[in-house]
Amino acid sequence: MTPFALFLFTLLALSSSCCSAIGPQNNRTVLALASRIGINYGKLGNNLPFPYQSINLIKTIKAGHVKLYDADPETLKLLSTTNLYVTIMVPNNQIISIGADQAAADNWVATNVLPFHPQTRIRFVLVGNEVLSYSSDQDKQIWANLVPAMRKVVNSLRARGIHNIKVGTPLAMDALRSSFPPSSGTFREDIAVPVMLPLLKFLNGTNSFFFLDVYPYFPWSTDPVNNHLDFALFESNSTYTDPQTGLVYTNLLDQMLDSVIFAMTKLGYPNISLAISETGWPNDGDIHETGANIVNAATYNRNLIKKMTANPPLGTPARRGAPIPTFLFSLFNENQKPGSGTERHWGILNPDGTPIYDIDFSGRRSFSGFDSLPKPSNNVPFKGNVWCVAVDGADEAELGQALNFACGRSNATCAALAPGGECYAPVTVTWHASYAFSSYWAQFRNQSSQCYFNGLARETTTNPGNERCKFPSVTLG
Repeated sequence: MTPFALFLFTLLALSSSCCSAIGPQNNRTVLALASRIGINYGKLGNNLPFPYQSINLIKTIKAGHVKLYDADPETLKLLSTTNLYVTIMVPNNQIISIGADQAAADNWVATNVLPFHPQTRIRFVLVGNEVLSYSSDQDKQIWANLVPAMRKVVNSLRARGIHNIKVGTPLAMDALRSSFPPSSGTFREDIAVPVMLPLLKFLNGTNSFFFLDVYPYFPWSTDPVNNHLDFALFESNSTYTDPQTGLVYTNLLDQMLDSVIFAMTKLGYPNISLAISETGWPNDGDIHETGANIVNAATYNRNLIKKMTANPPLGTPARRGAPIPTFLFSLFNENQKPGSGTERHWGILNPDGTPIYDIDFSGRRSFSGFDSLPKPSNNVPFKGNVWCVAVDGADEAELGQALNFACGRSNATCAALAPGGECYAPVTVTWHASYAFSSYWAQFRNQSSQCYFNGLARETTTNPGNERCKFPSVTLG
């Protein structure tokens, strides 16, 4: 997964209150997948099991489908011995070349599909990952080549007689300009005509699916005091009625999904099937990331699975009865993902294969049959001072590099560390790095800096300073 694009979902939405999905089109292959929940298998960690061990774990949890963020040949070969359906990805940095050249698409298919198909049950090729969440000049070239690249991949597959692999692209919720109430769902002006219209035409013409990365955690967490947690976790007894359509909503996910359906309808494509390519809830995070805990993660994912495996399918208020096969994010916590703490805490399994919390992919297990979980302590925002310090046991050479980075942006950041300065002693790399991390974070947090420093830093509510040296802090609440 790319860094999550925070979905600016109107706060009123809450205060008022796996594959691929089937819409009106009928596709037996996808219907067969509809009863199975998939899992996203990311590898951005230095403590994760080898691929063969990870695949065995995927089989153990009884996922029906696995989504990769690449087309790793070792993993694809290992998957040939399983009954798992498989999704592979074309990386963002290859979209321009493939979009411009059929030969490049042919080469990609020849390298990443043909050696494994049909023994490995590849069912989806996703071109790029959340490409519309980025908007540099280079990114906009990728936008322009997205649909051409998808067309060329389809052409290559069909030229080789492969008709059971669908092609799509996963988009984040920030592709929408308006999303609340759901009936107001509208794509952003900068992408609606040049990108979304040809994309929807392609998906409709190939009977493919609109893949969506959708995370209710993010809109809920924008204002966790006034927004209703139970509405985001499928646990609410209250409802929200869309004033334009009269459709009644009992959870935030349905609102988000239907806003995309209405946005597609406004561009003339009301019947394209939805797929949830990523969804989940963080099991931990930084101190300021309210609601990121094991109880909420378990509650969200258990209720999600129960909803998505219901028979007959529940669908959403705008598409009653439509099955929505879904990929959970993710198999493991990935400790090398950059950004805030939640980025590294979406897994359902520890690296040793033990569950972070119990979960049943069939959706049939009663919640009373799960082990009890610790009571969450961060469902309300933290108020107080927070510091950013070096993690225990960090490599001193790496800390030294991070220290130089933190002190290099502004002369004011590390002035207190100069010889004779109030924070010069003790003269250790760890002490100096901790001061530099806290000072840098306090100075630049409003510019989206994180207390991370390539995994060398952590947040703490314990003041690391002393009477002589006062560490800068961030005040929350």
